[in-house]
Amino acid sequence: MDFKDAIKQLADRVGKLKENIQTEEATKNAFIMPFINALGYDVFNPLEVIPEMTCDIGTKKGEKIDYAIMKDEQPILLIECKHWKQDLNIHDNQLLRYFNVSKAKFGLLTNGIIYRFYTDLKEPNIMDDKPFLEVDITDLRDNQIEELKKFHKSYFDVENILSSASELKYMGELKAIIQNEFSNPSADFVKMFATKVYDGRMLQNVVDQFTPLVKRAISSHINDIINERLKGALTVSDAKPVVQPKEETPTEVQVEAQPESKIVTTEEELDAYRIIQAICRQKVDVSRIAYRDAQTYFSVLLDDNNRKPICRMYFNTATKYVATIDENKKDVKHAIENLDDLFQYTEDYFKAIDMYENKE
Repeated sequence: MDFKDAIKQLADRVGKLKENIQTEEATKNAFIMPFINALGYDVFNPLEVIPEMTCDIGTKKGEKIDYAIMKDEQPILLIECKHWKQDLNIHDNQLLRYFNVSKAKFGLLTNGIIYRFYTDLKEPNIMDDKPFLEVDITDLRDNQIEELKKFHKSYFDVENILSSASELKYMGELKAIIQNEFSNPSADFVKMFATKVYDGRMLQNVVDQFTPLVKRAISSHINDIINERLKGALTVSDAKPVVQPKEETPTEVQVEAQPESKIVTTEEELDAYRIIQAICRQKVDVSRIAYRDAQTYFSVLLDDNNRKPICRMYFNTATKYVATIDENKKDVKHAIENLDDLFQYTEDYFKAIDMYENKE
């Protein structure tokens, strides 16, 4: 089994077992030791993994780190573990103390779900206060798997990891700032754009007026970019034949004509289907994305299976909605103004697909 498959298998395991894990020790055994094993290290070989390694801190003797990954008899990665329900934000100082008295170049703080990797970019032998890499194993991206793979026994190279650590750290921080500004624009952010188009004094009432405009302009621009990139995927010539709903064949004993169907599939619903189809082809083969129409809603399905809805469109009302699917297969409705808004819920479509794929 390759590394990517091993990590995804572990992610599935975490999702299924976490509610049954009651202690930190159980978290280590069920989640963190399998993670170390997925990195190619033998957790039962003290030449590779030392549990409860002593890290004397000043006058404090006998302090222990949960695990130390070893190479050439030297620690290369210190791992501090917490129960999966623990908030890691209140535990990073403990790892920092261990890191600063160790020769290890990397530290990992984890609760078996969130994995935070640290190093010493600011000052040698002093652990940075922020991780250069953080991953949620239940919501992994392919690029994150590639970064994790660098810690695999077969690929581990200190210089290679450090060369990307700085970029990862600052890119992550910048991304968080941008995401926050896009969702909740600060006054300074709004002023930066408003002054480009407004000649008057930038008073508070003007800032308040421009705040929703800036937010909508950003959202519209992002949707335009995505729409442009997917435009080629939305063409009929590029799409495979759509799987149409199966119709029952009338038997010979039927003597009365069936009432005319009240279901009308609109062009707007088909356009919405093609958008979802184009988005989801990033996860599964496009031929697996089908639709079925009903009187009150229009469903986009995985494998033409009513038990595998990816989303549902409610376009027959004054306010149009797209309903994403939660972990209980219940609709979560979102009001939309136009079809471009469908792109906002890409991650929800992917989560629904992952939910069905992981159950198989």
